[in-house]
Amino acid sequence: MQKKITFYTRKNCSLCEKAKDSILELKEDFDFTLEEIDINESDELTEKYGIMIPVVVIDGEEVAFGIINKIDIRNRLQEKSE
Repeated sequence: MQKKITFYTRKNCSLCEKAKDSILELKEDFDFTLEEIDINESDELTEKYGIMIPVVVIDGEEVAFGIINKIDIRNRLQEKSE
């Protein structure tokens, strides 16, 4: 079953850009859809994630925020695949 990664981000965020690159590199090994959401488009999301971004959610579970470690995301995708 295909996994869904929701990626909360905002414009001009260098951490977000690095995190997105890391997530996209994992597409070679894992089947998932990537939904990217700019928190600046929602007051509710800005309030929830303002200082935490980027935030990575896999199948509804928040798994990482801030400095995103590609190995951690890989491990979480692997766990969810078993």
